[in-house]
Order: sequence, then C-alpha cells, then structure tokens
Amino acid sequence: MSDATTQPRSNTSGGQTIRPDEAAHFGKLAKDWWDPKGSSAMLHRLNPVRLAFLRECVDMHWGGDISQRHPLAGKTALDVGCGAGLLCEPMARLGADVTGVDAAPENTAAAAVHADGAGLDIRYIAGEVGSLDIGTFDLVTAMEVIEHVADKPAFIAALAGRLAPDGLMVLSTPNRTPQSRLLMIGAAEGLGMIPKGTHHWDDFITPEELGALLDDAGLEMGEPRGISFRPDKGLHLSADLSLNYLVTARYR
Repeated sequence: MSDATTQPRSNTSGGQTIRPDEAAHFGKLAKDWWDPKGSSAMLHRLNPVRLAFLRECVDMHWGGDISQRHPLAGKTALDVGCGAGLLCEPMARLGADVTGVDAAPENTAAAAVHADGAGLDIRYIAGEVGSLDIGTFDLVTAMEVIEHVADKPAFIAALAGRLAPDGLMVLSTPNRTPQSRLLMIGAAEGLGMIPKGTHHWDDFITPEELGALLDDAGLEMGEPRGISFRPDKGLHLSADLSLNYLVTARYR
C-alpha cells in the first residue's frame, strides 16, 4: 500500500531547499494533478516526452533490451518533487521500486490515494529530500523542480547524495532565455495554460549553469536534449534547448 505518512529519520546534513510559498502554491493544485484537462494539463502533455527520454536513457545506462516491458525491474527509483505521482506511477509500471518525495503534504497524500486506486505499491514522503534518511537509489529524477528551490547547489548536492555509485540521474528544467520568458510565462501563464505564479523566469537555469552545479557535486552531465513545441507535432524531443531541456548525470 502507498504511504504518504512515512516519516524516515532526519539526516541533519541536508540543506534547506524548500521554499514554503512554492510548496503552498503546488499544494493547492493537488486535487487537480490527475485531471488531464485541469491545472496540470500541461504536465500531462509533457509526461510522454519525459518518459520517452527516460526510457531511452535507462536502456543506454544499463544496456537493457529496448523491447523489454520492465527495464527497471530490480532497480530502486526516487522522484524528487513528485507532485501527485505523474512520473512515479509510470516508473513503477516499468518495474522500479519507487519512492516519491515532495515538499507539499497535499501532493503526497493525493499521490498515495491515486496509486492505491491503481494497485501500485509506491512509497510517498512529504519533506526535504536532503534531510530524509532514505538511503540511495539506482535512478534519481527531478523533473521541473530545480527552478523552484531556494538553494540550487544544496539541492543538487542532496540529489547526488541519494544516487547510488553506478546510478543514473535524470533532470528537466526550463532554460533561461528570451523565448522561455515569452512563451512559458508571457503566453502559457498569461493564457491560463499554466497556473499563474508557477514560474519565475529569474530562477530558470541554463544548461551551462546546471552542468557546473552537477560538476561541483561530482557528477558528469550528459548531452542536453530540448523539449520543443510545434502546432503540428505538439511537445517533442528536439535539439532546440531554448524552452526546456532534459539531461542525465552520473558519477565520474
């Protein structure tokens, strides 16, 4: 059974990265996370793109069979900033033993209810990832999260501390470019496609900046892949990094 009330022992070495106002903003959206036409509609459109990238990276990292239905069988996975479990549930279906961590208790509660309804055994925890004594994981993901944290170096260090020595990390985040300011904030939030106040452009991080943070944490960043939008294709993986991008990281 999924457990949103799990309370692992605290690890005092973890730095504080949660912004209470950000946690409150996303906590208010908890009831709509699983509504593909609700406030998280854009995440539902984005999720297949993220999963395609994730599956490709998992197969490459562990040398799996691309036709295998459960490439994460026998692996542990941690999704940080998991929301109501939009990524956790597919990872569980790919065979992983999944833990989701989120700053908003409302989100982990909604995630646990949904996972139980789907018959998935996923552990959900509300809290600060760097302060939770939850061990290490083969796969660590944080999708659209780093732009919301208070201390980016501390957050990356906390993720690195949860990654097993031969593990794989996958991150996604908006790029800080004029295009992302215009389209992701001006257009998407202005037209109600994304809830207003979700993004703050000054907090977006470039691939170069993210690479430096990962390097400081002892990790090597893979080649970034962009997420682009075209009316005839929708959201899709691309070489264009101007709006949003995904990267892998692993220990050197």
